[in-house]
Amino acid sequence: MRIHNLYADENGESHFRDVEVDWAEDKRTSKLSARLPAHGIIFRQSPATYELDWHTAPRRQYIINLDGGVRITASDGEVREIGAGEVILVEDITGKGHLSKSLEGKIRHSIFIPLDEAD
Repeated sequence: MRIHNLYADENGESHFRDVEVDWAEDKRTSKLSARLPAHGIIFRQSPATYELDWHTAPRRQYIINLDGGVRITASDGEVREIGAGEVILVEDITGKGHLSKSLEGKIRHSIFIPLDEAD
């Protein structure tokens, strides 16, 4: 299972990389990862016209797209389209940030799972 990861390097440039989920156990007919730390859950609805200029992530968090998708541009120029059912770990909380734009002119429902305690 692949997770998109958006992070900032020591110069503040944002980049993508892929992170593979490590399977910790086989249980019945499924593979499970180890339990990962998280702090709550946030449900989000983004309008079909959603388009954000350069910004950093507000916190380190997983974002799970339920429907619709988002086009994210890292400051190094790489563009990824993250569709329904895909997961991205955003960690570019400092630096130049990224661009975000709704795909296909659809409302997007997503779930944010913060990794750090609330500010």
